[in-house]
Amino acid sequence: MSPSTSTRSSLPVPTFESIGVRTLINCQGTYTILTGSRALNTVVAAMAEATNNYVHMDDLMDKVGQRLAELTGAEWGYISSGCAAALAEITAACIAGADPERMTRLPDTTGMKNQVIMLRGHRNAYDRAIRMTGAQIVEVVTEADLQAAIHDQTALVAITGDMAQPDHLPVERMIAIAREHGIPCLVDAAAERPLVPNPYLQMGADAVTYSGGKCLRGPQASGLALGRKDLLWAAFLNAAPHHGLCRPMKAGKEEIMGLLAAVEAWVLGRDQEAEWRMWEGYLATIQQAIQAIPSVSTTIEQPGIANVAPTMRITWDPATLRVTPTHIHRELLEGEPAITCHLLADGLRIMTYMMEDGDDAIVAKRLSALLAAERPPLVIPATESPAVDVSGEWAVELRYVLDSSTHAISLTQDGATLRGNYRARYERVPVEGQVQGQSVSFSAAIGYQANKLRYRFTGTANEDGTMGGEVDLGEYGTAQWSARRVSQ
Repeated sequence: MSPSTSTRSSLPVPTFESIGVRTLINCQGTYTILTGSRALNTVVAAMAEATNNYVHMDDLMDKVGQRLAELTGAEWGYISSGCAAALAEITAACIAGADPERMTRLPDTTGMKNQVIMLRGHRNAYDRAIRMTGAQIVEVVTEADLQAAIHDQTALVAITGDMAQPDHLPVERMIAIAREHGIPCLVDAAAERPLVPNPYLQMGADAVTYSGGKCLRGPQASGLALGRKDLLWAAFLNAAPHHGLCRPMKAGKEEIMGLLAAVEAWVLGRDQEAEWRMWEGYLATIQQAIQAIPSVSTTIEQPGIANVAPTMRITWDPATLRVTPTHIHRELLEGEPAITCHLLADGLRIMTYMMEDGDDAIVAKRLSALLAAERPPLVIPATESPAVDVSGEWAVELRYVLDSSTHAISLTQDGATLRGNYRARYERVPVEGQVQGQSVSFSAAIGYQANKLRYRFTGTANEDGTMGGEVDLGEYGTAQWSARRVSQ
């Protein structure tokens, strides 16, 4: 069916360039903040075709679920607006099932099973997607802990696949214990490859979730869930277009059909061995261009089970080349075209997954030029003795882009070293920092459960008993801070 004339337009198509947004050569990876992966051509075509027609969403998800089952060997498949959305939707299904009375009450879980068991070593920022349903996360460390934690309020055992470590309770054993007790088990495998047959489902997991916008190269705003049909259909009923808690997590027909196309390509068409050779070729081009530069060393590193592509670590002696990794990283990002890669303490890391043909030559040329450039000797700033003593109790005000917060800090200064306690709105945490002249810097890890953020304060201490400056909030930008001494 062709689009109606009302959907056609001769207006110009907005581009990143037309609105002043710089594009990047991505040597860092499939991070959401870098817009994930670049969709395959077949994905783009499927999305364009989908937008030209109307369908009933329940019928669409039913048929897509059947097709995903055929492709992957899973009992069923489900497409969400992202992997984190799938975590929330499946958790909601484990708590409320497909019971409309219970579904409409979430996140109020009164009278429902609402506890989710996780290994402490598997906790991460994304378990907020689980907690937002009203679930309470119960941390365990050992098998005995897990067995003891299971009771009539346990709704789910949640596992983070790529955070499993040899000293952790094995994933397969966690799944087996959950099955022994008849408790659903969910595996978050966001940055892993959806292998066929699926290893987690073979272990007995009830559901496993993947990002659609990472290795699958589907739409960035999409997620794939595979597993039990009844559980995944209940997750869909808890989500858009229905009106449960997860209604805001809308996957449109375009994302659904785009991700289906990505899975079709993954199972039926992508030559993963050829992709690997291509990535190795990218690294070889860069390695050849810089390996003769004095003190430069390169190491090819193999991945784990997530972000499966080869990477290259590049290190050098800053004194020999008269330039630090931080400086080179900034020059790459500020140059034309902009190049983003991992900044390490002693060098850089190139990740090949999101590189395109021709990017390797550009990166090789830029890195070679920057590392080999004639530069003046590195000037190491002299350490200035403290001109102030900021020991004591301080009242601190943080001013965000919206709203403000009042905190407190207790500091002890020993020479240039600061230590103490930072009292945020909800918790008290250690703080450490430095004083040079009248400049102060200190940091503290603040947050909730696995969602910790290091607040990094820099500023000036004044003789009148005040301090102030800027606090780096990482992905949340910056805030302004000021403090006044309450007592010494």
